[in-house]
Amino acid sequence: MYVAQFDMKQKTSINERMTMIKEATLERYLKALLSGDRMMCRSVIEETLQSGVPAHQVYMNLIWPIMVQIDKLYRDDKIDSAQEAFASRINRTIVNQLQNKLPRRPSKKKSVAIVTAHSDQAELGGQMTNDLFESDGWETRFLGGTVNNDDILTFIHGYAPDVLVLYGFNGKEAPAVRELIDRIRSVNAYPNMRIMLSAGVFGRAEGLWEEIGADLYAETATEAVMVAQLPVEKLPTPARLIKQRIRASEETVEVALP
Repeated sequence: MYVAQFDMKQKTSINERMTMIKEATLERYLKALLSGDRMMCRSVIEETLQSGVPAHQVYMNLIWPIMVQIDKLYRDDKIDSAQEAFASRINRTIVNQLQNKLPRRPSKKKSVAIVTAHSDQAELGGQMTNDLFESDGWETRFLGGTVNNDDILTFIHGYAPDVLVLYGFNGKEAPAVRELIDRIRSVNAYPNMRIMLSAGVFGRAEGLWEEIGADLYAETATEAVMVAQLPVEKLPTPARLIKQRIRASEETVEVALP
């Protein structure tokens, strides 16, 4: 039986600049999730909030890295499908409750549409990404994982978002993602809309997001919000380089994430 233990090295690599949450707290939360103990999960979250950690950092310093670890444990066959399912559902219930505690910044007069793979984990990550965009002042539309490519094309034709985020797709779904991107490019009705990929196989296969035709990649919801709003010349210079296609000028510019 798997013993719930959180990998702190994994957590700090996700976002070292955010306020640290104690390892014991992460392990308590992970253990409660994997046992399906909703009351204990809520108790850990409430204790964390009462200790002074703001809601957006609970999102990204507790729930997000735990979500990433649960996905890895499931893919590595260390937990079963039942544990993965109720962990995702409990996390989503808590995210729904935390959403109203997030700060609200003035409108940026920009819009984003978020589509996810059809799984509980992907929809949770997409919802958290949507919530952080909304908190940052973006107008958001969260389509989740039940829409097909035709529906997506119809929607963005009417909504015309500044950014389309495709979140959490696995290797088997990558051809459908490529098809969607190719159709968007061929129609050419949205020349200013940038397409961002996040998580899923695109986080595990280096460079695949660019090969498949996207404009941007973000590892986390925080990165997604940051990268989406910055022009190329203002993107920070970090440890991990990404490439962003500037299709209007038909050149490729190297930029970096912190």
